[in-house]
Amino acid sequence: MNKKVLFIIPPERFNEDECFHPQEILEQAGVEVTIASTVVGEITGDYEGKVNAEVIFSDVAANQYDAVAVIGGSGTIDHLWGNETLLAFLKQAHEQQVLVAGICAGSVSIAETGLLAGRAATCYPVDVMINALKNNNVEYVSEHVVAHNDIITSDGPDGAKAFGHSLVEALR
Repeated sequence: MNKKVLFIIPPERFNEDECFHPQEILEQAGVEVTIASTVVGEITGDYEGKVNAEVIFSDVAANQYDAVAVIGGSGTIDHLWGNETLLAFLKQAHEQQVLVAGICAGSVSIAETGLLAGRAATCYPVDVMINALKNNNVEYVSEHVVAHNDIITSDGPDGAKAFGHSLVEALR
């Protein structure tokens, strides 16, 4: 499969399971995964895992990718929720028919764009995230993955592998 996916992670405290499990599944399917953030260089996850952010997401064109996924973690809440640059990037990706996805706290970033208004989605099952979905007119459902033809959301570490498989399926 000759596809490209951009994973957007926070500049610190990303969730390793939500990044590494889908990345591995995508790469096994022949999909090229690029890690992006608000900074370049080594980023440490919630559990001291390390990854290299190759690019700043706002420095690349969304339509260079077949999918753009916002990865969760405690840093996503602090750095990516309400990030106007990210919201504009995600809206532009969607307008250009790029698949938009979010896992855990990343699902909230997708909801904040307004792209999920009136639709169902999932996120990590804690009140602050569920309420963030509801505040953006999104129906919360307790599933590992909710896949629309243009947007995919996932609940977090427990659904990380299913999220990866869902992305692969959507890119076929």
